[in-house]
Amino acid sequence: MTDTPSRPTAGLNIGSHDLPVSAELSRFMASDWAASPLPDAARVPSYAVTPARRARLSARFPGERLIIPAGELKVRSHDCDYRFRPHSAYAWLTGLTGEDQVGHVLVLEPAGPHGHEAVLYLRPRSLRSGGNEEFYRDRRYGEFWVGRRPDLAEAERLSGIRCAHLDALGSPTGRNAAADPELAVALSELRLVKDAWEVAELQLAVDHTTAGFEDVVRDLPRALAHPRGERWIEGVFNRRARAEGNGTGYETIAASGAHACVLHWIRNDGRLNASDLLLMDAGVETDGLYTADVTRTLPLSGRFSPVQRQVYELVLAAQDAGMAALRPGASFRDFHRAGMRVIAEGLAEWGVLKHAEGDLHRRYTLCSSGHMLGLDVHDCAQARADTYLDGVLEEGQVLTVEPGLYLQPDDETLPPELRGIGVRIEDDLVITAEGARLMSGALPRTVAGIEEWMGNLLEDGGGR
Repeated sequence: MTDTPSRPTAGLNIGSHDLPVSAELSRFMASDWAASPLPDAARVPSYAVTPARRARLSARFPGERLIIPAGELKVRSHDCDYRFRPHSAYAWLTGLTGEDQVGHVLVLEPAGPHGHEAVLYLRPRSLRSGGNEEFYRDRRYGEFWVGRRPDLAEAERLSGIRCAHLDALGSPTGRNAAADPELAVALSELRLVKDAWEVAELQLAVDHTTAGFEDVVRDLPRALAHPRGERWIEGVFNRRARAEGNGTGYETIAASGAHACVLHWIRNDGRLNASDLLLMDAGVETDGLYTADVTRTLPLSGRFSPVQRQVYELVLAAQDAGMAALRPGASFRDFHRAGMRVIAEGLAEWGVLKHAEGDLHRRYTLCSSGHMLGLDVHDCAQARADTYLDGVLEEGQVLTVEPGLYLQPDDETLPPELRGIGVRIEDDLVITAEGARLMSGALPRTVAGIEEWMGNLLEDGGGR
């Protein structure tokens, strides 16, 4: 006689081809498990700074219930989900950044006329007794499938926030960051100025990104020999991103030749030609979810041709002008205007434009020259224009400066030798009391510096 099946599986995420579980197996799975608590001293890295962040949000909305979800899984295909990353506002307020935060919700409950109490509603670790089968049967949340979650007490120690079971949340009313524009705007604006912990995390992201660019240059001979060299480069950088951090902060752009004229080229399916330039735009995202955003345009031969040098040095001059405009109190748009003046004047000197006035230079450069950087690659994007794009720079803000020229291969306003060349140079900077500090300065920017750097790395790589 066979055992009757165990309890119904309603509520469990089970595949149609999963084998049934007998009552005997269910009993067996519920027994003889050793305790495995997390260390009592475990804390999220930003444990000391998240209370102040929550207090700043609390002060914006006195007496109102605030709901900040981590987000839910999204299906990639059939029963395969995309890798989960918590919403940036949730991560900023809690310090919890792992893939185990699926479905969790931070609620700021009004406490008195002005303050709030933070309560974190989460799905705690699955019990392994009492008929519970989630831990080994649930494909989405069972720890045998996706890894261990903290229990409520552990989560409270990790975060410093009072924790409750997700089931106790129900359908809460209040201002929900996922649907309330005013709350979303406030959360963006509160993150415009980074604290010292965030700046250090961003510097770590930049340092790992620098190592990723070095990996790519060392591996260029193999990439040049591969029929999908752009994809080889993408893979080399992404390996570093996963080894050192959470992954990439955005899809890596590895654009060679005329592909570099496509601003967000992420197909990365082209063969490399040693006579072309490679525009690589990439950033490592740390385990704390802060990302770098760096672009270098490199000669695949290791040496710039005269026309490549001509285009590159104009973009470099524009970037230098943009960086020089960074200081507290300056308009956010000043650095873009400074860089575009250089671009327009250069195009006029080449004879591409009849004059430098107006906005006709935008045919060849198109986009803005930079943006805020932080937990998102285009950080604080929901902030109001008057506090961001039309605002002024403040000490502690981190941003990119990234002018470019994208000379399309079919543009008949250009002389043939310029067509199909794309150049962008992008660096990450933090605004200081004196001006701005270049965070990505370990990667060379000048023609001579790049050629020397590439030569040394290729020699080092060839000797491995």
